[in-house]
Amino acid sequence: MSSRVFISRMVGQTVFDPVGDQVGRVRDVVVHFSNPQRARAIGLVLEVHGRRRIFLPMTRVTSIDANAVISTGVVNMRRFETRPGEKQAIADLLDRNVEVSGPEGTYDAVVEDLAIEVNARRDWMLVRVFVRTSSSASSASRAMSRLTRRRSGRTALVSIDEVSGLQERTRAQSAERLLETYHDLRIPDLAEVIHDLDPERRAEVAAALDDHRLADVLQELPDDDQVEVIVGLDIARAVDVMEAMEPDDAADLLAELPAENAEALLQRMQPDDAADLRRLLTYDENTAGGLMTTEPVILGPDATIAEALAVVRREELAPALASAVFVTRTPNEAPTGRYLGMVHTQRLLREPPHSPVGQLLDASVEPLPPTSPLAVVTRTFATYNLVAMPVCDDAGRLLGVVTVDDVLDHILPDDWREQRHALRFGDRPSTKTGTGGSP
Repeated sequence: MSSRVFISRMVGQTVFDPVGDQVGRVRDVVVHFSNPQRARAIGLVLEVHGRRRIFLPMTRVTSIDANAVISTGVVNMRRFETRPGEKQAIADLLDRNVEVSGPEGTYDAVVEDLAIEVNARRDWMLVRVFVRTSSSASSASRAMSRLTRRRSGRTALVSIDEVSGLQERTRAQSAERLLETYHDLRIPDLAEVIHDLDPERRAEVAAALDDHRLADVLQELPDDDQVEVIVGLDIARAVDVMEAMEPDDAADLLAELPAENAEALLQRMQPDDAADLRRLLTYDENTAGGLMTTEPVILGPDATIAEALAVVRREELAPALASAVFVTRTPNEAPTGRYLGMVHTQRLLREPPHSPVGQLLDASVEPLPPTSPLAVVTRTFATYNLVAMPVCDDAGRLLGVVTVDDVLDHILPDDWREQRHALRFGDRPSTKTGTGGSP
């Protein structure tokens, strides 16, 4: 077993049990500070089957080398959540601004990596800090560094005794290394990571995400986190993020905001986007109108199958919305001209690409009125095994589409997202490893 290990190099390593079965992958290392210059690695955060993150105590780790981590045969499958006094090395400590006092004097630096070392008592102690001096390079040099992913500034490997500011941060902290580490996570899993951060760190990560990725993450966060993040952004950025969200999710978030904040955002939005959201806000959230999105795939009857397939294959389109094309008379934006019918994507794949979609309409799916209560919407989806349903007004105009994911979101308990984060403290028993998944 290696006596010294750099934490960033452990991320992504596979963890095996003694018989060679895969347990999961290392995502982070949990450390506990007994004083500002003394910290012990108490466990690993593992990602197991289903993207669940669990805690593996260092007392269960029997070997760490360049390629793998070996553990004992039993792990607890409760979901990981940090406890008071704990820090995640990757999420909380990397990119932290610190002060180094060494033989060359005192200087400001940024934490690039951390090294842990096993002592005679078999404790893994944080012993070295790899730092990079704060750079005074020009904006052009910093831009080149971002493009090449190479950072500027002098580096040094120093003892933890020479570093101050590691336990408690004194300045704003970059989220670059954190996002690099979690670049491969699906949006719901990244949202769970962000939920576990303290509010200041959550705000820094939000600032580092681009508008579309932040919009996707917000849609997976609990309501309180959504409000905290959007209120913490400057209004121009908040407007850009809200416009990147699905209209129904953006309307739900606006409804959670103080009235003055919501109105300020609506005033700054593009008129068409603001009009859609204002219309959605007029419906009760537990009706078809409150559930629907105003941006389904809408085409005229003369559009060809080839055109329809080109639209539904767009990467940014949610799978539920890509399941069908909704055909209307002009205008083809909600509220549309007269609604004619829907064409399922499976049907599009079975027909010649030059055929018009108007010849393939499924007339068996009756549109919902926007006032339909959630119970009616739910029963209709279940009865006819649907993924998406049209919502039309009394004049037969398409107002929007309800998708099955939004139905599930509303029939689950209001705090279902928070309940995902309470599993660590539940009564889930320990489980023999080797299955690579939940019990």
